[in-house]
Amino acid sequence: MPYIGAKELKASDIRRFDVTSSTSATHTLTWTPPTEQSLIVTINGIKQHEDAYSVSGTTLTLSSPLVITDKLEVIGINDIGTTITPAQNSVDADKLATTGTPSSSTFLRGDMAWTAVSDVSGLSSVQVFTSSGTWTKPAGITKVMVEVQGAGGSGAKRNGGYVGAGAAGGYSKKLIDVSSISSATVTVGTGGAAVTATSTSGNSGGSSSWSDGTNTITCGGGSGGDGTTTYYCTVGGTATGGDINIPGGDSNFGRNEGRDSMLGFGGPDSQSSANFTGGSSPDARGYGAGGSPTYLDTSGAGGDGIVIVWEYA
Repeated sequence: MPYIGAKELKASDIRRFDVTSSTSATHTLTWTPPTEQSLIVTINGIKQHEDAYSVSGTTLTLSSPLVITDKLEVIGINDIGTTITPAQNSVDADKLATTGTPSSSTFLRGDMAWTAVSDVSGLSSVQVFTSSGTWTKPAGITKVMVEVQGAGGSGAKRNGGYVGAGAAGGYSKKLIDVSSISSATVTVGTGGAAVTATSTSGNSGGSSSWSDGTNTITCGGGSGGDGTTTYYCTVGGTATGGDINIPGGDSNFGRNEGRDSMLGFGGPDSQSSANFTGGSSPDARGYGAGGSPTYLDTSGAGGDGIVIVWEYA
């Protein structure tokens, strides 16, 4: 034990490694020495100077290979409490106290048990409905994000004066837990049909919807543009049942392009009738958008609705 005037003694951890009948210069120790100075290396009982060997991780390399009759002895002395860092990539699963079988399809839990991967949550697939139908839940799907877009109205036609563009359909978005839901009825509205007769208002777009017996999302179609002499605005489609509900944009009287929707642009500017005599289309350019009005040619049709189902495992 320590006393005044004497240095405190420290316990040590002593390792030993023996090699016989070898002709190699490199040898793998059963521990990782911190330095060459922590080793006592003897060959046939003769201590070797540290210049005669080097150590890297668990590998001891002699400056000259052994002969078959040589006896190599390595003594390692480490002070207890000395930190020994294992060599890079030297610790594998065989050195861990685990249960189960490691494989490419298992992972090691905090309780040291190899466990099959079962959590494959995340976006798995998408179903897009551009016409009415039935959504059927794929295997493994637990939640869906549903987007519903109502159809757009068509533009009106008049020979002169102000004329109305088509309004946009409503839009809704909702996250739904489908753990106990297997299917849903999907309705996709048709865009308002174009008009050809003079002083004729456009046609309204149809409603789009999702109905699974528990949740109902309905988005109305946008109204057709005004082609009469009353000069009034037409309203966009309604939106109900979603976590987010955005009514479709109204069509201002005298607006020369169809109203944009959440999922597309309306028909192009029709301020000049020349826009449509050269082959340009006044139809809506996106789902649920309004068609453009016209003065001489056929008005622009509204954009059809759409229902998008993002499926998550």
